[in-house]
Amino acid sequence: MKHIHRNITENILFALKRNPVVFLNGPRQAGKSTLVQKLSITDYPAEYVTFDNATQMAAASVAPEVFLTNRDGSLIVDEVQMVPELFRPLKMVVDELRLADKANSNGRFLLTGSANIMALPKLSDPLVGRMSVKTLYPPSSGEALGGECSFPDHLFAGNFPAIKTKVSLNDAIRAATFPEISGKEARERSEWFEGYLTTILQRDVRTIAELDKISLLPVMLRVLASRAGSLMNDASISRDMGLNAVTSKSYRGILQAMFLNFDVRPWYRNIGKRLVKSPKGYLVDTLLLCHLLDWNLDGLSTNKHDLYGHVVENFVATELLKLLSFSDVRANLLHFRTSDGKEVDFILERPDGTLAGIEVKTSTRVDAGDFKGLRELQKATGNDLQCGIVLYAGKEIVPFGEKLFAIPLSALWQ
Repeated sequence: MKHIHRNITENILFALKRNPVVFLNGPRQAGKSTLVQKLSITDYPAEYVTFDNATQMAAASVAPEVFLTNRDGSLIVDEVQMVPELFRPLKMVVDELRLADKANSNGRFLLTGSANIMALPKLSDPLVGRMSVKTLYPPSSGEALGGECSFPDHLFAGNFPAIKTKVSLNDAIRAATFPEISGKEARERSEWFEGYLTTILQRDVRTIAELDKISLLPVMLRVLASRAGSLMNDASISRDMGLNAVTSKSYRGILQAMFLNFDVRPWYRNIGKRLVKSPKGYLVDTLLLCHLLDWNLDGLSTNKHDLYGHVVENFVATELLKLLSFSDVRANLLHFRTSDGKEVDFILERPDGTLAGIEVKTSTRVDAGDFKGLRELQKATGNDLQCGIVLYAGKEIVPFGEKLFAIPLSALWQ
């Protein structure tokens, strides 16, 4: 497995200088353990403990205060969600450190976990104001392929460099996955995903939730995969699953807490009722999506263009999610859709209200009609729209009006 530099590293080190606790969460097998172990012997000297080790987990469960205080220097705890009893004592330890020596209390604990503790108030509440949370996803295509990973910067500047990369779209999708299977053949990936999902859906999920029908989680995940890129309607999903809407929404939220899927919320301001206000749903990994639906990536791109469009939209959603997790550009990932069907697949909105719109196409040609959603967004937002682009499978950057461009998909990984 080749070494991939993770761009979030600098953000983690910055947070450790300013917070007593940094929590690095993200999907299982995204590379968290590899990253923190590397940091422990380079930029952040610390003792490393993992709760995948049953003895360490038992010791922390029985005597969490002793586990936390019987240490010299900083401590890394891997898969910390496995011992929820640790969080309240950790608050007490941090408060005592601050009282004793506030100047030297930062950077004492680096935690990792494969569950989103911000979705689990019982775990996150004790550490409010004491903890910085970062998320590590599987490598972006740019990280995996050695690109600049500066797409958000170019987007808001409205200035993209000429495309030089020769890497194909499908190869970029195959690169932007879990490090363990990057570059592997389809059969190896399939076997790995089977084991991966079994570990999460049969074991890990029990650490964060008590479910009556845990066997329905794999079914729910396949339903969500089949609806990737669509508006999330919990009433409709519940009918497909034979569940009530409340239970269906709860199960979908549990899968999100395990970083298997995510929502892209709708953008709206004061034009209220004209806009659809449901989120769109995606899977966190596009090869996982293909695995769940038994889709062959190369076959889809050649013979089933509609299905391939859903795959590519999911890929772009995950790329934007990953890029924003470490970019200096602070922005929310949203979507735009009017009640009469005009839409923009993705919007990046910065805290100051400026935004950029992204429409995704898999064709090698773009025409003016592909910009109708972006023009509607431009009309609704005026000067706040910094740039509107159609990502497409061509090779040239082509202007289509003021602040509007057709941009090759390969700009994501160049």
